[in-house]
Amino acid sequence: MNLEFESDWQTLPHSRKRYVLASLIAAIIFLLLLLRLWQLQIISNDHYRTLSEKNRTRYIPITAQRGRIFDRDGKLLADNRPAFDVAVLRQEVDDPSLLLERLAGFLSIDREELRKRWNAGKRLPRYRPITLAWDVDRDTLEKIMENTVDLPGVLMETRPVRSFPLGAVAPHFLGYLGEIAEKDLKLPEFEEYSPGDVVGKAGIEKKLEHVLCGINGERRVEVDVQGKSMRILKTQDPQPGNQVVLTLQASLQQVAEKAFDGQAGAAVVLDVHTGEILAITSQPTFDPAQFARGLTTREWRALQNNPLKPLQNRAISGQYPPGSIFKIVTALAALKAGAARPDTRVNCEGSTTVGNHTFRCWKRRGHGVTDLRKALKESCDVWFYEVALNVGIDRIAAMARELGLGSALGFQVGMEKGGLIPDRAWKKARYGTSWYLGETLNASIGQGYILTTPLQLATMTAAVANGGTVFRPHIVKSIENLTSGIVQQTEPEILHRADLSAQHLNAVRKGLEAVVNEPGGTAWKSRLEELPYAGKTGTAQVVKLRDDIKDEKLIPYRFRDHALFAAYAPARNPEIAVAVVVEHGSHGSSAAAPIAKTIIAHYFGLDKQPSSDKTLSSE
Repeated sequence: MNLEFESDWQTLPHSRKRYVLASLIAAIIFLLLLLRLWQLQIISNDHYRTLSEKNRTRYIPITAQRGRIFDRDGKLLADNRPAFDVAVLRQEVDDPSLLLERLAGFLSIDREELRKRWNAGKRLPRYRPITLAWDVDRDTLEKIMENTVDLPGVLMETRPVRSFPLGAVAPHFLGYLGEIAEKDLKLPEFEEYSPGDVVGKAGIEKKLEHVLCGINGERRVEVDVQGKSMRILKTQDPQPGNQVVLTLQASLQQVAEKAFDGQAGAAVVLDVHTGEILAITSQPTFDPAQFARGLTTREWRALQNNPLKPLQNRAISGQYPPGSIFKIVTALAALKAGAARPDTRVNCEGSTTVGNHTFRCWKRRGHGVTDLRKALKESCDVWFYEVALNVGIDRIAAMARELGLGSALGFQVGMEKGGLIPDRAWKKARYGTSWYLGETLNASIGQGYILTTPLQLATMTAAVANGGTVFRPHIVKSIENLTSGIVQQTEPEILHRADLSAQHLNAVRKGLEAVVNEPGGTAWKSRLEELPYAGKTGTAQVVKLRDDIKDEKLIPYRFRDHALFAAYAPARNPEIAVAVVVEHGSHGSSAAAPIAKTIIAHYFGLDKQPSSDKTLSSE
């Protein structure tokens, strides 16, 4: 058979042979084309359909409205306003370097910085715009719109950013927003975020990021070959974030902030029956609106280099010796241990001696014969020195912890510090040495190793006012969904109840009432005639100064004593507790107590001026 075919092929004319070969080659090519067409139309249909749609479809993200933040009375603290961002579609850019150079001129941003943002955005799908500038002003916006011919692929996006209708109210606790860090994008909780997205960086904004952020939407738009929009194909509406209602009272918060009048420090106001924070401020403060629009390098350096450290949250992370406020603890510890009674009398001659050391009272002339009530009223150091010798540091420390001192309270927001309440075991573990008797005397008046935060002092004062219940302080009242209503409500949480007798508490309270409402009390000048309240002044030594310094103005600011005051109001049937710390304010009576008085007067709707009576008090 093969021989016959070879014979037939050899007998064919030369032209016939060429025709057969050409036909065979054409058939093979046609078969290959059919196979390729079958692959494109059948096997790879979905893939190429998607590519085709991407070539004519633009996906424009729609940023969700961030949840708003309100005070307890419905006053808006944090809202949203429209901001304009400059973004670029990569597929429409032939020369990225030229485009970035042109944009750098319009945006006044270094070209290398724009290149970094461009490269970071390459991780996005190609059809997603890369954002290069955020919240540009209207003048810049108009210039870019006028030059779109020379800026291929550039588009303007609108998104909501934070605004603050009442100004910088409680910024340390509301917090601020910023661009998500590259390291955070790798975390599981941020897997839905993209480079350039804005997230909470501090305070409520950070703590409740996933509550406030909402869910972004998307608009799919058909474009022509030049990239111009032709029609909207589909819109997926964004879902706004949940609203957060705080326990703060905006007007009280503003009064507390203004009362510092440029001084550094902190104030906390608590509801004594729930632990709700009605006002909390750290001074000096900062403007969160700067973070919302984006800080300039100069603004950031100014905040970082400010010697008063405005970004530090003093109310929860500032740790201060409590000074004579701690005498409340020493008194309760002594009464509970039976080491003293309300009528225990000590003759204060201005100092007491233990071993070779003399421990002085703030009043060099002494207070004379003093009982508990007078010791609290006039803040006699010697009474507490003598009583502390019988109580001992371990029982004083135990009482302090019962009242909420010495450890973090589990506050909802921020980097809360725990303070320090020392005892014998702590010193042995920390320094490897024994506890000295003189250290007990220092501790009895709130000096030495003891450290507390303003939040802890307010919590302790609230416990004294309400009968010994220590509540966990909280600032979030509820979380509300715009559609379904309240989704979470914060209920009062009791951390523990101090083991205190009503008799002992009443004895201490009488002394605290005398501090404010009786002549000779260290806070007499800050009394309110219409509303008796109770409190305790304190002065915390920063460094030991020479005894011969008479003019306090000669003491450098950083070496001056801290001024403190803790109070509850009214004295009978208390409602609120207040703690105030004024850094380097010198005296609690003259620097901290007037601030607390202003806060209390506003809360109860009182507006009379302070009494002009004077007192001889260093506390």
